[in-house]
Amino acid sequence: MSTVRFPVAIAIALSAVCLAVVCRAPAARAAQAPRLTVRIEGGPAWQSLNDVQIPNDASGTRFSLYDLAGSGSWPAARAYLTWRTGERHALRALVAPFSITETGVPGQQIDFAGATYSSGVPVEATYQFNSYRITYRYQLHEGERWTWWTGFTGKIRDAKIELRQGAITSRKKDLGFVPLLHVAGDWRFAPRWRLGLDADALAGGPGRAEDVALTLGRDLGDAWTVTAGYRSVEGGADVDEVYTFAWLHYAVVGIECRF
Repeated sequence: MSTVRFPVAIAIALSAVCLAVVCRAPAARAAQAPRLTVRIEGGPAWQSLNDVQIPNDASGTRFSLYDLAGSGSWPAARAYLTWRTGERHALRALVAPFSITETGVPGQQIDFAGATYSSGVPVEATYQFNSYRITYRYQLHEGERWTWWTGFTGKIRDAKIELRQGAITSRKKDLGFVPLLHVAGDWRFAPRWRLGLDADALAGGPGRAEDVALTLGRDLGDAWTVTAGYRSVEGGADVDEVYTFAWLHYAVVGIECRF
């Protein structure tokens, strides 16, 4: 049975309050260029890969959290706040919590983070990957149909993997900074309709990280847009301390307010 972690509920509640407050701006401001944008996104998430070995040496067992937890789906949510600081410059903040707990039966003995888990006995597995980011964006182009942004993102990764089998439990936490490149674009292919691309990604060395979304948007007047689409989050690291690579897929719907 899956468990929805509390940060998801917090993100949804706070984002809803924030959206309700900021969108009460006077209607006269809609004619001005939007300085602040709030976007809330949510939907089900699945995993197609989640391999783990901790530590990444002979004392650790490489196993699949996909096999223990299944493919999903699980609820996920995120919230963006973008401040356009100038004609071509903007800052964007993101809060994207994600955590699941599932129980599965391992087909092999698992040595994980200093503890040993027997095969054939149920194991409770927790996977947490909370992401907090600040992005600087520069507008390369804005025309009647196309808008393009580029920039860089500073990401704080708050991750945890934990196993529990009866009285035995062990975990690995990881709180770290990840620099990413950013690119985003909108194609307004018809009146009030747009196709959007949004990506934070970087690969090289012992690891990689990619967060890429493709969405279809419909403008509801000057201040509101609703969106739906697909998001892919993939990455991991292969270092002495850990081996962990995961690939998550999201079917997303969102609402955006500009003021």
